[in-house]
Amino acid sequence: QVQPVESGGGSAQAGGSLTVSCTASGGTFSHYDVGWFRQAPGKEREFVSAIYWIGGRTNYADSVKGRFAISGDNAKNTVYLQMNNLKPEDTAVYYCAARNTYRVTWDYWGQGTQVTVSS
Repeated sequence: QVQPVESGGGSAQAGGSLTVSCTASGGTFSHYDVGWFRQAPGKEREFVSAIYWIGGRTNYADSVKGRFAISGDNAKNTVYLQMNNLKPEDTAVYYCAARNTYRVTWDYWGQGTQVTVSS
């Protein structure tokens, strides 16, 4: 099994960019889907984006489509979420999650990394 470990994040002005990274600890992301989720204060955790092992297909929430880009580097065993044109409503704790590509539930979660966007 893998343990996702997030890094990056931090603070940015509205309109700026940040990148968060997710690295597999204790294994590799081979045959795993990797997703990003976020949770803002007082709100439920929501899906942001995912990259799927089979075919490398990607998926985005409507709220970030066209602004965020997910990508993977197999050599570094890392998945990146490039966030552009950030908005204050993107402020949240961002979590990386992984699941075996044949499963439905996201079984492995990172500890989260804070992203704060000021207006």
